[in-house]
Amino acid sequence: MKLFITGIGTDVGKTIAAAIVTQALEADYWKPIQAGGLQDSDSHKVKKYVSNNKTVFHPNSYALNTPASPHLAAELDGVTINISQITEPETNNHLVIEGAGGVFVPLNAEDTIIDLIRPDYKVIVVSRHYLGSINHTLLTINALQQRNIAIAGIIFNGDAMPSTEDIILNKTGLTLIGRIENEPYFDANVIAQYADEFRGNLLNLSNLNI
Repeated sequence: MKLFITGIGTDVGKTIAAAIVTQALEADYWKPIQAGGLQDSDSHKVKKYVSNNKTVFHPNSYALNTPASPHLAAELDGVTINISQITEPETNNHLVIEGAGGVFVPLNAEDTIIDLIRPDYKVIVVSRHYLGSINHTLLTINALQQRNIAIAGIIFNGDAMPSTEDIILNKTGLTLIGRIENEPYFDANVIAQYADEFRGNLLNLSNLNI
């Protein structure tokens, strides 16, 4: 199973969600494009959070120096992102792929993050509660559906907001994989607890016709 983790925007909790899913499935992890923070990248963070000994961390296809939209970070590095050169790592394990920002974050003059999502990927949408998040969540889901991309489910991040969560789930019919609370901190133990909580729902995804 290949799960692509995307968010409704920037800083909504994709990396924490990716760590939980990776730990729950003892999956391999791959971040195709990293922009900025190369000494403490998302791959580094997930590696700190994951405590199983099965996960393999695959290298970025593009590791860019500037914390900015990938198209700009690439330009500043004097390169152009070519999605045909982004090669999925070979593995017999589950694979968790983490995007960058939202689905329409530009990679170059033509392509955006959504163009990285392959037909055999199932997408997990991460939604963080804030004013306007319902709109951003529904727009993200609509964009994926317009391209006939399979959506495995949704992870909510933040304190429970039943009115927000209920309207999103009712309008989309998506599977709720779980919700991440506003934790005071995250470490391997906290991630492992969420992994145990989410594991059943994640394993059920392989049986869904999506």
